[in-house]
Amino acid sequence: MSETLFIQSLKEGNKEAFRILVNDLKDKVFNTSVSMLQNMEDAEDITQEVFIEVFNSVKNFKGDAKLSTWIYRITVTKCLEHQRKKSRKKRFGFMQSLFGESDKPSRDIPHFYHPGVQLENKERASILYLAIDQLPERQRTAFILNKTEDLSYAEIAEVMEISLSSVESLLVRAKQNLQEHLKEYYTKNEK
Repeated sequence: MSETLFIQSLKEGNKEAFRILVNDLKDKVFNTSVSMLQNMEDAEDITQEVFIEVFNSVKNFKGDAKLSTWIYRITVTKCLEHQRKKSRKKRFGFMQSLFGESDKPSRDIPHFYHPGVQLENKERASILYLAIDQLPERQRTAFILNKTEDLSYAEIAEVMEISLSSVESLLVRAKQNLQEHLKEYYTKNEK
């Protein structure tokens, strides 16, 4: 079935088409989410939210991009919203502790997990993902889409709705920033 006919089936509410869509893309959505959020439970929640959003809004899909690109865009947006919401909660928890409304600050330090990381590389991957998490939002998004999801620069440009040269620039700056963040770790630990 062509993508156009498949999208039409989705727009008509065909449950079998939606089931096929979920089966085909659930791993990609989950992997993108876990790479961005570094928390398996949050990634599972976001994955469900993404497909609920797709189900509810596929009727409005214009077809300007590929269906998978549109779903990546929804995934990235949901992950960024989740991170911002969590960041606000942390700041509020910290403010409560400063003013004595709570005995200790509200800290949510996630246990590192990514399905593609083998046990022996877990510590190094954890350090890398902590450095990735320190990147500015747009650099982090472009880097994760390119390195963990293996999207091309053109696909990233579509997902992020930016130009190809902007993607290139974001990735160059992300790599420079990561090198700077990781320089001390590798100087001490990789002899």
